[in-house]
Amino acid sequence: MLWILLIIVVGVVAYRYRVKILARVLGQPERRIERQIGRKKNY
Repeated sequence: MLWILLIIVVGVVAYRYRVKILARVLGQPERRIERQIGRKKNY
């Protein structure tokens, strides 16, 4: 039960900070990633 709760918490945190995490991993500016995510949402 504890594992399921931990996975949910980590998932929520990763979703909230996905732009910062992606910027860090890909080495690209946050604004560029925000634009790309925004573009995907429209379609």
